[in-house]
Amino acid sequence: MDYQLVTLADKLVVGITDRTNNAAPDMGEKIGQLWQRFYSDGQVDEIGHRVDHVALGIYTEYASDEKGDYTVMVACQVTEPSSHFETRVIKGGKYAKFVVKASQNQLVSKVADAWTAIWQMPLPRLFATDFEAYQVADGEQAEVHIYISLKE
Repeated sequence: MDYQLVTLADKLVVGITDRTNNAAPDMGEKIGQLWQRFYSDGQVDEIGHRVDHVALGIYTEYASDEKGDYTVMVACQVTEPSSHFETRVIKGGKYAKFVVKASQNQLVSKVADAWTAIWQMPLPRLFATDFEAYQVADGEQAEVHIYISLKE
């Protein structure tokens, strides 16, 4: 799978979070429910000072123990913090950027396939913050950028 090396600046983000790990039988369900809450409950519409219309799926705070827990956050980049949502900073630095293009109905499976391929790659991963940036869909086609934090 091809990727591009990019250097990102810090990004201020606000959104909602949950905790899971890849071995948990309900991992996919937890992440799906987080997205559902974000959109179906209208929380995305309550986020002020948004930079753009890109939704972010963010994975941080990896546990150093064998359990492998991490925090997943569904968020938007903003110019100011919010008192109604969790506020975090995606630290700038070196990232591997992967681009996934798919039809709307294949997007979830194509992104999952991309993650499977990424986990098998010998990248010098930092395991600080990895995230997905869901670009605005163009009709039936959608594009997701996956950013993997790398060691300098």
